[in-house]
Amino acid sequence: MPGPYTLSEGCPYANNATSVQVRNGSGGGLVLLQDTQLIETLAHFSRERIPERVVHAKAAGAYGEFEVTHDCSDLTSASFLNTIGKKTPVLLRISTVGPERGSADTVRDVHGWAMKLYTDEGNLDWVFNNTPVFFVRDPIKFPSLNRSHKRHPRTNSPSADMFWDFHTGNPEGIHQLMHLFSDRGTPASLRHMNAYSGHTYKFTKEDGSFKYIKVHIKTQLGVKNFDEETATKFAGQNPDYLVDDLFDAIEKGDYPKWNIYVQVMEPEQAENYKWNIFDMTKVWPHHDFPLRQIGQLTLNRNPRNYFTDIEQAAFSPSTMVPGWAPSADPMLQARMFAYPDAARYRLGVNYQHLPTNHAKVPIYCPFQRDGFMNFTDNYGDDPNYVGSSLRPTTFKTESRVGTNKLSTLTEHEKWAGEISSFTSELTPQDFEQATGLWKVLGRDPGHQDRFVSNLSHNVAKVTSSDLRLKVYDLFSRVDKKLGDRLRSETEALRT
Repeated sequence: MPGPYTLSEGCPYANNATSVQVRNGSGGGLVLLQDTQLIETLAHFSRERIPERVVHAKAAGAYGEFEVTHDCSDLTSASFLNTIGKKTPVLLRISTVGPERGSADTVRDVHGWAMKLYTDEGNLDWVFNNTPVFFVRDPIKFPSLNRSHKRHPRTNSPSADMFWDFHTGNPEGIHQLMHLFSDRGTPASLRHMNAYSGHTYKFTKEDGSFKYIKVHIKTQLGVKNFDEETATKFAGQNPDYLVDDLFDAIEKGDYPKWNIYVQVMEPEQAENYKWNIFDMTKVWPHHDFPLRQIGQLTLNRNPRNYFTDIEQAAFSPSTMVPGWAPSADPMLQARMFAYPDAARYRLGVNYQHLPTNHAKVPIYCPFQRDGFMNFTDNYGDDPNYVGSSLRPTTFKTESRVGTNKLSTLTEHEKWAGEISSFTSELTPQDFEQATGLWKVLGRDPGHQDRFVSNLSHNVAKVTSSDLRLKVYDLFSRVDKKLGDRLRSETEALRT
C-alpha cells in the first residue's frame, strides 16, 4: 500500500482533485499561480512524452531468461555461455519498423528483435530482425531506406511511389523484399516468430582467436503467419493485436520459448568464401554452415510499467561483453554509432543509468560524469581523468588473463587498403538467394500465389507506369514467370 499522497517534492497534500481559486459564491473563480499542485500537474502533463523512435516505434516487451543448453567453450570465452544450465536475465522488445507508435502492429513490415542480456560481465544487446537479411548493405542508404517507407512529405501518407522508387534504384535488397511480401511479412503472433542476427559477429577467446558467427532464434511453438486479408482485418479490429497476444500469454503462464543457434565460420573460410560474408543482403547456406544450438530463451514476466521498462529501454549492437565482438560488416559498424547516438538524443546522455538499461554488475566509469539526469553519486571525489596516480584504476583483463593484453573486444583482423568511396555493384549473385527463396515458397501450397497477390496489390498503387515497369523487371530477374505474373495481376487490378 503506498503512503499518503504528496506533491513531487514530498509535501503532504489533502486533495488531488481541486485547484486553488479566488471564488465569489458558487460560480467560477480565478486560478492562482501559488497553487503548486496545479502548476506541477499541468507542466508535467505537457512534458510526459519523449521523442518516439524514428524506427521501431511500435513494440511489445517482456522479461525472461536465457539458459545455456549446449557446451560452446570451444567457440568463446563469454562468461554467460561458460556453463550448461547457466541462466541470464533478459529484456526483450519486439517491434514493427516503419510505422509510428500508435499504428497497427499486424501491418506488413519487418519486425525488430531487441534483447538485452544482463550478464555477469555487463550488458549484451542483440539488436536483430525477424528476417535473416536486410534491404541495403551500405549504411549511407539507411536513412533514405526508412524515409521511403514512411509518409510522403506532401500528402503525409505512405507512398507506393516512394517505396518502389527506392527499391528499384537499390535492387540489392531483392532478397529482403521476397521475405517481406511472403507470408513471413505478417506474423500471426510474436510467440510464433523467428529472429536472426543478420549481421556477422565474432565469438572470441582470451588467446585472441575468434570465429565468425550468425545467430538464429527459432520459436519452439512453430512459425505462424497471417495472410494479407486476415492481417488487414486485425489491423482494423485491434491495432494492438500482437502486443495483446504476447502479454496475455505470459500473464496466463503460457511462457513462449525459443531455441538459440549459431552458424560458425572459420576466418580462413571467410577469406575464400564465394561472397562477402559481411554483406547483410545475403545468408550463409545451412549446408555449408549448419546450425549449432547454444541456448534457450524463455519469456516469463510482463513489464510492471510499459514506459519505464520498455519505452525507456535502449539497445545498441555496440553494447557487448568479453567473448562477443563485432565484425567488419559496414552496416554493423554504422549501427554501433547510430544507436547509442539516438538513445542520447531520445533519453539523455545518462540513459544507461535508467533501471531498465542499467547493468546488474557494479559499474565503475568515472570518466563519464555530470550531464542531465545523473542518478548516481557521480563517483564522488574519484579522479575524472585518465592516468591518475592518486587513485589508480584497476583493470580486469590483468587479473583475468595474467598479462596486460587488450580486452577481447578489440579487433583481431589486420586490414590494409586504400581509403575510397565504396560503390555497391550489383551482380547476378545478388539475385541467387532471392530465386532460391522463390523456389522455397513453391513448396508451400499457395504461398507463391499469396506472394504475387500481396505484391501486386502494393505495386498497383504506383502511379507511374514507367516505375511499375521497373518493378516488373526487378522481379523478372528473380524469376521470369514471377515478373510476368506480377505484371499481369497488377495491371488487372488497375483496370
